[in-house]
Order: sequence, then C-alpha cells, then structure tokens
Amino acid sequence: MIPAVVYGKHEETKPIAVKKRELLKIINEHGRNALISLDVDGKVETVILGEYQADPINQHLIHVDFLHVSMSSEIHAKVPVLLKGTAKGVEVGGVVQQSIHELNIKATPQNIPETIEVDVTNLEIGHTIKVGDIRNHYRNIIINHEDEDVIATIVSSQIQVDDLEEETSGDTVQATVDV
Repeated sequence: MIPAVVYGKHEETKPIAVKKRELLKIINEHGRNALISLDVDGKVETVILGEYQADPINQHLIHVDFLHVSMSSEIHAKVPVLLKGTAKGVEVGGVVQQSIHELNIKATPQNIPETIEVDVTNLEIGHTIKVGDIRNHYRNIIINHEDEDVIATIVSSQIQVDDLEEETSGDTVQATVDV
C-alpha cells in the first residue's frame, strides 16, 4: 500500500492508502493524467494523479496526491510529447534533438490527451517544429507555451572540416563523433 491524500476544490483533504500494483497498472495503461474512479470511504470519486514522491534511490512511489476533478472545469496538466515518424533529415544522417519533452496544458479532464503526438516525418536537416506548428491539431486544449517554443530540431551529425580549421587556426585536431 502507498500512503496518499485526496484533495480538491470544496473538498476536505482525506488521507488514504492505495494498492501500489493497481495504481501502477492504471498509470502504465492510461498515462499519468488518467481519470481514476477512487473509492473513498464507500463513495466513488473521480480524481487524477496530482503530485507524487518517489524514493530517490529505487524510484518506487512512496506517496501520491489525488486531485478531485469536475468534468466541466478546466485543470492544468503536463502531457508528454511523443515524436512520430522518421524525419527525412535523419534518413540522410541528421539527428533529432527534442527540446520539449512535455507540454503544460489546460483542459477539461476528459480532453487531456495521454500524449501529444508530433509528426516529424517531413523535417529535413536544419528544420524545426514549434508549438505554433501543432496548436491547430489540439484545439480542444490550451497549450501554455509560446508559438515560437521549439519542440524538435533536425541537426547535422557531421562536423564540417572547414569549420574546424577556422576554429583551430592551424592547430592539429582529432575528433571522433559517435552517433
């Protein structure tokens, strides 16, 4: 069992304990922002996982907070960004650099996606995909980031020899690049 608390607007904070295996199964199958029906003192309440604490050594959950939710009220959540596809730039030797791994959003509980998928298939070396590029795909949520925030960039994996020669001013340099 994991010690936990249930709290939220207009609700009294209640200490509870939950079965670790059941909680982990829900999170693994439905994501961190899953709606959970939680039986608290014989009353079924709709909650989502709020904050949690994990053991710093083995990363096992040691305490969780559950937040009461109203299906009609928007809440803040963090949603993982999942890059989909193989970028054209990767096929010719580029490397994907993902700058944002999760987005802060605001939405009603039933509209919170498990992940935010970003298609990188058409990105070539030097191209980026920004929050503004995906905003129209997620009209039922508010993405709390600037349009210019970069989600991913395709960069070259090769060092240009001319650039190295200019930087070293004639010094001999050996470089090994593992990609």
